[in-house]
Amino acid sequence: MFPEFRDLITKLKGHDAHFTRLFDKHNALDQHIKNKEAHIEPSTQIEIEQLKKEKLALKDEIYQVLLKASA
Repeated sequence: MFPEFRDLITKLKGHDAHFTRLFDKHNALDQHIKNKEAHIEPSTQIEIEQLKKEKLALKDEIYQVLLKASA
């Protein structure tokens, strides 16, 4: 995610607790979605779509933090 910000992501993960929480939650949601799509965890398509929307919102928030920090 955001390879152009790789160094900044590493820096923020070491110094910004809010960013770290957002990043970790995004990664956890990604894994949760993969488990549901692989039928490792029970789910409906509606639940999966809702999780994907939540993940996308987190990604947008992460991007905004990255833009602000890079300015």
